[in-house]
Amino acid sequence: MTWAEGCGENAPRRIGLVEDHESVAIGLAAMLAPEPDLDLVLASGTVPDLLTAVDGAPQLDLVVLDLRLADGSTPEDNVRALRDRGIEVLVFTGADNVFLVRSAARAGVLGVVRKSEDVPTVVAAVRRAASGEQVVTTDWAAAIDGDPQLSDVGLSPRQEEVLTLYASGEKASRVARLTGLSEQTVNDYLGRIRQKYADAGRPAPTKTDLYKRAVEDGWLPVPERHPRG
Repeated sequence: MTWAEGCGENAPRRIGLVEDHESVAIGLAAMLAPEPDLDLVLASGTVPDLLTAVDGAPQLDLVVLDLRLADGSTPEDNVRALRDRGIEVLVFTGADNVFLVRSAARAGVLGVVRKSEDVPTVVAAVRRAASGEQVVTTDWAAAIDGDPQLSDVGLSPRQEEVLTLYASGEKASRVARLTGLSEQTVNDYLGRIRQKYADAGRPAPTKTDLYKRAVEDGWLPVPERHPRG
């Protein structure tokens, strides 16, 4: 599929890779090549190079990002640069540095997958992330559970209840019925919850972000991992 081709309903997910080891880039390309729904369209050694290359091209559905890059960039800055362009991120790493994994998790990645995982696991992780789903692994969960920098946002019990219901997938109208609140009050609560997370340096502008924050703070359980072939 070329840059100029349209992205129709049945088009494969467009994947970018930021990795400065050629062997890893070749390996991921080989893993994804047999998958008709996943198209690795671009690989770059740095995030700025990738973003320059995608200017004027159809949007990427996902960027697979290595944590350690030779340009000295930080995972947090790289993830934020990509997400500022509306591109979700899956970390692909040796996972040997918990600090780097925590840094990426705080910036809002969809998950972390080890380079040592088998091919079906890596492909399943890319497929889930390219569809906007969380990819929950023990590395990702451990990084969040042990992160001392996750600031307490000080939610009230009622705000915790609203967040838990809404982040678990309920619509605001359903949350209102379950809590006995008006829908406007639920939306007001959600606005205050988002503001508290933003003030704590943990922004949550989308429902997916609120889900991540609820998992991080223990309001929702870390979901079980469901490998896909």
